[in-house]
Amino acid sequence: MTITALRQQLSSGDVSARELVDQHLERISSVDSQLHAFVEVTAERARADADRVDAARTAGESLGPLAGLPLAIKDNLCTKGVKTTCSSRMLEGFVPPYESTATDRLWQAGAVLIGKTNLDEFAMGGSTETSAFGPTSNPWNPAHVPGGSSGGSAAAVAAGECIASLGSDTGGSIRQPASFCGVVGLKPTYGRVSRWGLVAFASSLDQIGPFTTSVADSAELLQVIAGHDTRDSTCLKADVPDYSAALNQSIKGLKVGLIKECFEANGLDPEVKRSVEASAAQLEALGAELVEVSCPRFTDGIATYYVIAPSEASANLARYDGVKYGYRAEDAENLAAMTARSRAEGFGEEVQRRILIGTYALSAGYVDAYYKKAQQVRTLIRRDFDAAFAGVDVLLTPTAPTPAFKAGAHADDPLAMYLADLLTIPVNLAGLPAISLPCGFSAAGLPIGVQLIGNVLDEAKILQVAHQYEQAANIMASRPEAALAA
Repeated sequence: MTITALRQQLSSGDVSARELVDQHLERISSVDSQLHAFVEVTAERARADADRVDAARTAGESLGPLAGLPLAIKDNLCTKGVKTTCSSRMLEGFVPPYESTATDRLWQAGAVLIGKTNLDEFAMGGSTETSAFGPTSNPWNPAHVPGGSSGGSAAAVAAGECIASLGSDTGGSIRQPASFCGVVGLKPTYGRVSRWGLVAFASSLDQIGPFTTSVADSAELLQVIAGHDTRDSTCLKADVPDYSAALNQSIKGLKVGLIKECFEANGLDPEVKRSVEASAAQLEALGAELVEVSCPRFTDGIATYYVIAPSEASANLARYDGVKYGYRAEDAENLAAMTARSRAEGFGEEVQRRILIGTYALSAGYVDAYYKKAQQVRTLIRRDFDAAFAGVDVLLTPTAPTPAFKAGAHADDPLAMYLADLLTIPVNLAGLPAISLPCGFSAAGLPIGVQLIGNVLDEAKILQVAHQYEQAANIMASRPEAALAA
């Protein structure tokens, strides 16, 4: 059920905020032992917050747009008084003394925290299998992964454990799990949403965004969390438009660019290609004009990203030394030994791999050959997007090369895991907004997503196109039998 529909039910008294929370807690109790979408369920807080909303409604007080709606938060967003672990032993038990800007804006709008969701450790992964607290499963088929790194947030929404959730996207970590789990995932323009209180992975790439069951709900959540924040120096001062206002506008005459390199990419599943091409045809039937465009360096994004992101991660994760907070190794002989052992024992294999890659790329004698060169290619990728947007309004690609793969399929092949983000990474390198929404199902009954990319701060345009497609295609009305999806 959409946020609008639930808000009407809450306003009319058909359901109370407490009843809504209890329904979702019951759903979590019944399915999450199999899914493991949550690392912590905040039942007591959720019920108390819901009771306050109900009391305020009874008293006739003014309520926020999300009042009483149970939301889940990826566990790399700081929540004051509630553990924030990044699904890592390094931060096991860490309770932040402050609230992230994005989540604080949700609570100011009346939303209810129902729990913190699982992720790949420190958001480094594409399957939510690197979590120190165990993997998350795909609600459509628990033998498959939900994607990553925000797999818990995507799975929780897909399985009906919450109304919506927040995730973070560094190279596709909102859009790829949205595709794998059959939900809507929005990555805003870099700087559109404050990163203050988001535990940093790669600071020039990270961005916070929502998971929802509809495009309209994504517009609602973005409306709440977007906007300038003086505590984040990279947060843009641009005005926040009314994102919902554009949803019902016709897309007749809009030009949709199909990036040819994406449809010719190695490893693109034929079922994915057919579904995404069908979604493009649906947009054409709605009056949009399809235009083939070229972004020649698009597929160079994966190599560029895996120099820049690990380099920034190696710097950001240097703070976890076992001294002030986080995991500390016992019985070390001296400070150096304690730091080394704390990092070796506190970080998992994938995080250690990326720290080593990044440290190497930034080391004396190699920084020009790797990091500087990667930044130069990043500029070329952004110029390709600029050239494409000179002739089109939005760009269209598959979100991921394949539907959700089986758990463990890439356990011994990190490169294969990295390639799952082939079609999402360039968007982060260019700082652009993009949205993934369902466009079909594989023969095995797994969701397939289509990605719409907008120009800088043009979230309203991609939301408009996505909403018009969603309403016309009505993909979820013909969805196959799902194992756990609501």
